[in-house]
Amino acid sequence: MVQRRRHDVAVTGRPSADSGGVEAGGDGGGRPATTLPPARRRLVLAIACMSTFLVNLDNTIVNVALPDIRAQFHPSVSGLQWIVDSYLITLASLLILSGSMGDRFGRRRVFEVGLVTFALGSLLSSLAPATEWLVGFRIVQAVGASMLNPVGMSIVSNVFVQPREKARAFGIWGGAVGLGMASGPVLGGLLVQTWGWRSVFWAGIPIALGVAVCARVFIPESRSPLYRKPDLVGQALVFTLLAGVVFTIVEGTRLGPGSVRIQVGMTVVVLSSVTLGLVERRRSDPLIELRFFRSVPFSLSMLIAVLTYSAIGGFLFLNTIYLQDVRGYSPFRAGLYTLPMAIGTVVGAQLSGRLMRTRGTVVALTTSGASIVCAAVITAGVIGSDASTPLLIGYAVLGLGFGGANTPVNNTAMAGMPRSQAGVAGALASTSRQVGQSLGVAVFGAIAGAASGPVINSSFTRAAAPSWYVIAGIGGAIIVLGITASGRRAQRSAQRVCADLDEP
Repeated sequence: MVQRRRHDVAVTGRPSADSGGVEAGGDGGGRPATTLPPARRRLVLAIACMSTFLVNLDNTIVNVALPDIRAQFHPSVSGLQWIVDSYLITLASLLILSGSMGDRFGRRRVFEVGLVTFALGSLLSSLAPATEWLVGFRIVQAVGASMLNPVGMSIVSNVFVQPREKARAFGIWGGAVGLGMASGPVLGGLLVQTWGWRSVFWAGIPIALGVAVCARVFIPESRSPLYRKPDLVGQALVFTLLAGVVFTIVEGTRLGPGSVRIQVGMTVVVLSSVTLGLVERRRSDPLIELRFFRSVPFSLSMLIAVLTYSAIGGFLFLNTIYLQDVRGYSPFRAGLYTLPMAIGTVVGAQLSGRLMRTRGTVVALTTSGASIVCAAVITAGVIGSDASTPLLIGYAVLGLGFGGANTPVNNTAMAGMPRSQAGVAGALASTSRQVGQSLGVAVFGAIAGAASGPVINSSFTRAAAPSWYVIAGIGGAIIVLGITASGRRAQRSAQRVCADLDEP
């Protein structure tokens, strides 16, 4: 049994009335977070959703600025990929640590630090004088962002404890995630065309600072009664693993598989993954709680999130280059073309939440996967032509599928997990999304970049065409995995893991 130190004093400064692992926390006046008035709980949900909207907005708002950044700094296609992936890799690698920090030091406190750091990184990114500086400042931005998604998810999980209201809350949360990602190109296009590419970083500064103030006033502090010692070795191995994977994919097409640097990168990936597994098994407080993955629904939900976000991340990266460099659209027009996807994402999240409450998770995931398959087939048939209506329909259907996947994935990942480890479980769910998005940018960008060469023109359209069939395959995989995750055997595995993890 894993041993952890206890917090015997709640955040209010009085001895905790609970001795069995219930969350320590309240509204600042002794009232537990789970008994807050409905209006206060809705306000907490709104604040948490605004933070995740901001993080996911920044995941994609930069995409529409890439052509302008290339015009000023002249990076290669791989350089553009690193501008996006430096943020995503850092975000993915730090989410687990940030989630456990929230459990230990107080979720509201970590949440506020994250918002301020995010604002600082945004300001620095807007002042970057070269590609290398921009990549570095994006890393600072991602450090702050890593403290928002998992901590915000655990805040929501601890405020909404009833299954039906939690499913509804995560439905709204999933809508905020999808809306943030899907709105990035639209807002980014308007900002780039009006004030230039640096303005895409200005937008998040006042929002982050405003949300930080609201969090201080309205969000009750909470922390786990069982806290975990920091696993810095595991953290370093996770970052090395993710960076190695993305480096090998992004640079492999440019340097070739025979390159010494690529071979070193592959060796680093293998060694870091093996070492991570060995180290985490032996630690009393591991960064990654491997027992979580004995739950079939949890493991499959992580895989579904990786697949879903790799599809959307690759799509947004390729779509920006296609609309602006191949079709010749302005940044604003290119952003408007993705508006149907943004609308579809919001609608899909709400429909998925309703399907979960009435028909169950398997129906929601099956519908989402089928939508992604249809969208990929529609788009593959129209890319390269001048037709716009079928393209917009494909974007809208893709949004339905993407938005529809978020809610069941979140709910499946968190269901059955003890609230004392909500931050870590939420962090793993968030990590899988960011890993998927970074892999999508790396893989789909590498496919198109390898076939089209350094000059982006009509050959880019032909090179990117296979990506749509890969996305269709991802949709089919989501259907299969969703059905498997909802089976009786899978549910029994989740019950066993919950009993094992719910330590006194």
